[in-house]
Amino acid sequence: MRHFFRRRLVLPAVAVVSFASGAFLFKNAQNAPITAAQVAQAEPLMGLSFTPAERDSMIDELTEQRTAYEAIRKVNLPNHVAPALYFNPLPPGFAFEKVRRPFKASPAGAVALPTNRDELAFYPVTHLAELLRTRKITSVELTQFFLERLKKHGPQLECVVTLTETLALEQARRADAEIKAGKYRGLLHGVPYGCKDLLAKKGYKTTWGSMPYKDQTLDLDATVVQRLEKAGAVLLAKLTVGELAWGDVWFGGKTRNPWNVAEGSSGSSAGSGASVSAGLLPFAIGTETLGSIVSPSTVCGVTGLRPTFGRVSRHGAMALSWSMDKIGPMCRTVEDCAVVFNAIYGPDGLDPTVFDAPFNYAPLPSLKGIRLGYLKKAFESDYANKKTDQATLDKLRELGAELVPIELTDLPFRELGFIISVESAAAFDELTRSNRDDLMVRQTKNAWPNVFRAGRLVPAVEYVQANRLRTMLIADMAARLRGLDAYLTPTYTGGNLTLTNLTGHPCVVLPNGFSDKGLPVSITFNGQLFGEAKLLAIAKAYQDATDFHRKHPPLAF
Repeated sequence: MRHFFRRRLVLPAVAVVSFASGAFLFKNAQNAPITAAQVAQAEPLMGLSFTPAERDSMIDELTEQRTAYEAIRKVNLPNHVAPALYFNPLPPGFAFEKVRRPFKASPAGAVALPTNRDELAFYPVTHLAELLRTRKITSVELTQFFLERLKKHGPQLECVVTLTETLALEQARRADAEIKAGKYRGLLHGVPYGCKDLLAKKGYKTTWGSMPYKDQTLDLDATVVQRLEKAGAVLLAKLTVGELAWGDVWFGGKTRNPWNVAEGSSGSSAGSGASVSAGLLPFAIGTETLGSIVSPSTVCGVTGLRPTFGRVSRHGAMALSWSMDKIGPMCRTVEDCAVVFNAIYGPDGLDPTVFDAPFNYAPLPSLKGIRLGYLKKAFESDYANKKTDQATLDKLRELGAELVPIELTDLPFRELGFIISVESAAAFDELTRSNRDDLMVRQTKNAWPNVFRAGRLVPAVEYVQANRLRTMLIADMAARLRGLDAYLTPTYTGGNLTLTNLTGHPCVVLPNGFSDKGLPVSITFNGQLFGEAKLLAIAKAYQDATDFHRKHPPLAF
């Protein structure tokens, strides 16, 4: 869900509560009297200064607050329990589409089985669906094909936590029986997939990629898993996730990039990106809080959709940041993302942040009449992928799109990273207080254990103020994007990735070339809130005019 902070987090030398000796000092700190000297020591953490009289006057109130903390800590608050405060990405006056239209994919045309069966590994979902629908291949055959690839190449890429082989073959046999009987469910019927191991599946471990949870089982199916099962998709694997949704390092190793196995696949949807890139699965489910779909999609050369916040239920998914977590597909093509998203979006009555809004996807005949914004200063700056990005802008003009220069807000959005620190510290409060965070693989200063500790020291007032600033950012974005169908940004340059994760806007990231080292690079198409249908259609028009998504890792996959 979150892949990195571009800052260093260091615990202060003096704090109200010491974390150095774990639970013992927690207990002592709870019993020790609060003094005016301690208040004075805490003031630098807040950037404030009080008089001696003001410090003395606070002591009774602070003591009462600490007593309240102790009472709250006695209540079991599992990770899935959300705060009674819901992030709302809608600006004033926002209106949803009112008409719901049928999902409309591009015609598949005549799809034949390849002479070399290994080529099936890189068929898009839409082509596999046609082979299954016309019964040129069975779901069992396809499932066994991808299971063999997962078993053969998964260990080298370190991208699989658990194979769900028994379940997969049961689902595949059921799909074949239904298709044979004329009960075709749609484009995902019988198609294999994998999901990031933050999503629960009853009967299998859900490890969150973390040593303290490596044997955890949850007695439920995540809503996304349920909906894919309803669509007839076949779950083959729980895929690696950077520990507690950070990076590509997990309790079993480091997920590798199929384009260069000496490098990581980025994260935290590490296994999802690597497995799709290497042709081990036709598609996978990822999650993002701050780049965890965008980054591995970029590095591994796949196409990823990060939907609008409030589009897909997170029921049954690990919570990291309740106001920023999002779930989306990682696929070979833009239209595959549309197909998968069509199966998983919408309210379920279990995640109260999800809106009931239509998804009226249909391909565009051309980009003529489409108004695309682009971050002028960012594209004109000196950065690594400037050449490939400029080629993308040129191609979009050639396809008939009108490119409109825009800029992002002047408000200080990059400074809001501590929102994740606070919410993640709450999500893993028990892990910190029990001292089991010592079991985690990454123990550097810039790693979760220290982020969780530092997050506890963010004043509640500043957390609320930061979220009030988000309200201003949402309104600012609405004004800047008015009249645009979508807008283009360099994937990393210009701050758009951070901003849009804070405001909840959707994006599609897709390959648009290769670096000097021969590794994939990407471009990001960003949409209006709840504008995934038009966003995907625009991105598809560009992707159809290029062939970068048809390139595959040079290794023997």
